[in-house]
Amino acid sequence: MNFSQRTSWNLAENDLTRAIRTARESGRDLIDLTISNPTACGFDQPADLLAHLGDSAAALYTPDPFGMPSARAAVATYYSDLGSTIPLDNIALTTSTSEAYSYLFRLLCNPSEEVLAAQPSYPLFDFIARLDDITLREYPLHYDPNADDHHSWSIDLDALAASITPRTRAIILVHPNNPTGNYASASERAALQQLCRDHNLALIVDEVFLDYALTTPQPTFATNSSCLTFTLSGLSKVCALPQMKCSWIVTTGPDTLVHEALARLEVIADTFLSMNAPIQHALPIWLGQRDNIQQQIIARMRENLATLDARLERTSAHRLSMQGGWTTILRVPRTVDGVPFATAALARDVIVQPGDFYGLPEGRAVLSLLTPPDLWQRGLARLPID
Repeated sequence: MNFSQRTSWNLAENDLTRAIRTARESGRDLIDLTISNPTACGFDQPADLLAHLGDSAAALYTPDPFGMPSARAAVATYYSDLGSTIPLDNIALTTSTSEAYSYLFRLLCNPSEEVLAAQPSYPLFDFIARLDDITLREYPLHYDPNADDHHSWSIDLDALAASITPRTRAIILVHPNNPTGNYASASERAALQQLCRDHNLALIVDEVFLDYALTTPQPTFATNSSCLTFTLSGLSKVCALPQMKCSWIVTTGPDTLVHEALARLEVIADTFLSMNAPIQHALPIWLGQRDNIQQQIIARMRENLATLDARLERTSAHRLSMQGGWTTILRVPRTVDGVPFATAALARDVIVQPGDFYGLPEGRAVLSLLTPPDLWQRGLARLPID
């Protein structure tokens, strides 16, 4: 059988994954400090969460390429609460941000054309880009340990500009970035828009973690923009409901470009019609209830960070600065007793994510701030950082 080259991934387990699987199969009680699924972290959702899927109106099928107007109106209200007015026609619902990326890659790129994405970042774009036959190129984020939290991480704008080629079609920005937790500053926002205007590029902004700032809330990119901008978000993070598959694309920018983009995007969306009616009918209620779960998560993030900082006070490790998001990065020894740090942690029955999974340098470990506090305390106590 001949399979597509685009799916010729190396599917073998890496050494750490194999070691974790073996440890679990042997019955060891592992403490997982990487849990990022909010439905597995003990948060309280409304008791009637699933009841909203039973709306009798969902028995009728009234397809709309961009999603039901009532569902899109709920997304528009979400952005109104953030200070942005978005016309319903500029909102397109998708089942996930992954699907939204795929729609946009097909909208903007011919095969082998290029999209730029930051490094370090969550390794999702590689798979989607390959499946859509486009090329992903990286631009670097830099970390300055001497800067304050709002400026510790920054985009290397010179390197970004140098990465643009005649085949580049878009720049991806994750705001705040995962796992670094940095939001784009006002000056970076202006520079990105200028680059897009100068090179006739689109800006794709992933804001799934936007609402999870540790201090001052940060502005959305879903505003009138001087360049063609696609802002992505969804229920998975906004309402901590990854099982309720609903995300969206907000298109803004110069009117002529927005009109052309929406016309083409509508055809793509109409080809798949991936949204289902029960989710769309429930969307206004779930979005309206988001404050409660968001406050629970932010409180958990702050509590776990305080516990972590206390644990690190007299150790060789330290935490990198962050502004928001669900993850934190530790600078740790590259090896402990001759083995990689994550392997040494596993020997103490603790799971951490090696930084190289995200493109971070050696000597970094990534932890999830969603981890239940009791597991967090026990796991941190066992880390080989004394």
